[in-house]
Order: sequence, then C-alpha cells, then structure tokens
Amino acid sequence: MNSAHSDRKQKIKHELREMFALFLYLAFFFCALVTYNMLLFAQYHVEYWNFAFALINAAVITKVIMIGEYAKLGRRYEDKSLLVSSVWKALIFGLLVFAFHVVEEIIKRLIHGADITQASRGLRLEQFAARSIIVFVTFIPLFAFREFRRVLGEEKFQAMVFASKAKSMR
Repeated sequence: MNSAHSDRKQKIKHELREMFALFLYLAFFFCALVTYNMLLFAQYHVEYWNFAFALINAAVITKVIMIGEYAKLGRRYEDKSLLVSSVWKALIFGLLVFAFHVVEEIIKRLIHGADITQASRGLRLEQFAARSIIVFVTFIPLFAFREFRRVLGEEKFQAMVFASKAKSMR
C-alpha cells in the first residue's frame, strides 16, 4: 500500500512538473506575441489584461496538450525520425487546439444568448486559422524538445540539458 501511494505521489509530481514546463514555454511565447502586437500597433500604454489573457491561454493550451498526450494522440510516427515525429505532433496538437478554440468560441456565444446557427455563423475562421499557424510553428520546437527527451530517456536528457559538460560526459 505504501509503495502504491509513493508511486502515485511520484506520478503527480512528474505531471505537475510537465504541466509547469509546458505552461512556462507557452506563457513566454504568448506574452512575447502580446508585446509584439503592442509594438507593432504602436500601443505604448501597457494593457495588462492582454498579458493576463495570454497567461490564461497558455494554461488552457497546456491542459489541452496534457489531455491529448494522456489520450496518446500524435504517436503515429514515433518510430520515424525525430523531425517527422515532432512535426506530426505539432500538427495534431495544433489541430486539437484549433478545434478547442472553435468549440470554446461557440460555447461563449451560446452563453451570451446566441442560438447555435448564430453562434457558428459569426465565427471568423481566418482568425482561428492564423492563430493555428502560429500555434503550429510554436509547437514544432516544443515537440522536438520533448521528442529528444523521449528518445534519450529522462536521466540522459536531464544530464545533457541541465548538467555541466563534465558531468554529462561521465
């Protein structure tokens, strides 16, 4: 009983670390996009709500990725090269995020009183497509990094990425 409890505790710690790492990557990227938009449109007054929405979006997409990985999505080409596997996972998870955003937008419109035809008719799919392209491009290095870790194994990956050169050579 005690070892089962210990295993569950280790799994929870691992999942929380995974979630935190994903969140940090996505939050960094989405906040950079908010900053880019502010500078592009010469909005020198900082609207903190945009950063808050970027952080919320990062948290939601982190959870979508975690659920997708739990459901074993994107594993079709794991036996291929890391490049193919990474791009495939970026595509699958990009499509998952696209679908999630469309459903989320329809639900928001339904909550605000629109019927299902009004809610779906008013969607601006070109905006969703543009966001999806950005998310896809963001996901390629993310999944490449994760694929390296999967192939190398957790310990070797940790040693190569986070340890000093002398320690990782041993």
